[in-house]
Parts: sequence; structure tokens; C-alpha cells
Amino acid sequence: MASPYPEITLVRHGETEWSATGKHTGRTDIPLTGTGEDAARGLGDRLKGRSFAAVWSSPSSRARRTAELAGFGTDAVIEPDLAEWDYGAYEGLKTKEILVERPGWNLYRDGCPDGESVAEAGARADRVVQALRAVNGNVLVFSSSHFLRTLAARWLGLPAPQGALFVLDTASISALGYEHDMTEPVVRRWNQV
Repeated sequence: MASPYPEITLVRHGETEWSATGKHTGRTDIPLTGTGEDAARGLGDRLKGRSFAAVWSSPSSRARRTAELAGFGTDAVIEPDLAEWDYGAYEGLKTKEILVERPGWNLYRDGCPDGESVAEAGARADRVVQALRAVNGNVLVFSSSHFLRTLAARWLGLPAPQGALFVLDTASISALGYEHDMTEPVVRRWNQV
């Protein structure tokens, strides 16, 4: 059933070499793989026929290229707050490598040394939520996994660490919206690939 209320469509960028191997990719600008480009083109078919009052993208080339290949590149406005987490000293590392140095580490609890804390990522997500709610209409957002997960938690009014409860595959589509009225934010669809 279609909702009479605005819907926020979240798109995780297509596959990159680092996302395919599980490396934390925050601010390093890694291009899409051929598979990632094919999946991004497929997003265009999956989003066909939907209208958006605004299209926003992370500043990363992987998000911008995904928007472009999906057919929304000319409409996409770069929103700096949509950038992926700053992983600092953990940039380019896999979780299992981090755990060797720091047993028990969890991004959504511990943040990253020389990078972003959970509170900082949550504050960025709060700014994005506020901006999304100010748009009178549907918004299409292209970004990265950990930030979109944080954004979903904050959309629902959950603490930023609860973003750990959401998982996103590359080139997935999710939707945030409302249920009975605009005081009831909900997840309408999640991680559709």
C-alpha cells in the first residue's frame, strides 16, 4: 500500500574492491567495480517511475557514480553530511584485523581512533534527518552502509549505536517513511537487492 506521506529512499552505492573484501571504506575514494557499475545501472530500472522532490548524494565518487549510472546524476546534490563514517586509523582495514589489535571493538560503540565517534556520526545523521523532514516530498539518497544505518536509527528516534541492528548490501534500496501520520517515523522497506 502506498503511503500518503513523504518517503525517503536510501540507496547504498554499488560494489567497490574494498566493499567486496570487507575493508572499511570511509573517506578513501574507491571506484565501483564492473559488478558495482552493472548493479548501479540496474538500480535505474528498480527506481523507474518514482518521482523525487530532491536527490542527494554523499560526496564520495562511489555514491555519485551510483547515482549517475542509476540515471539520477544530473539531479543529485552533494550533501557533505551524507559521507561515510570517518574510520581514521581503521580506514582500509577489515574488522577481523581491527579485532586483533583491539579485541571486542565495535564501531557503533567505540567509534574509530583518529576518526569519528559514534556521537559525531549520530550528530551528522541528525542534521540529515532534520533536512529530510524539511523537504516537502520524496527524497532519494545515495550514500554508504554504516552512515545509512546510523541515519535509519536516528530517523526512528533510536540512539545512533542502534544502527548496528541494520545491515545493508551494496546496491540495495531501503525506504524510510511514516505510518499513521508524520509523528510516526518507520522503516517501510529495508535492504532490497
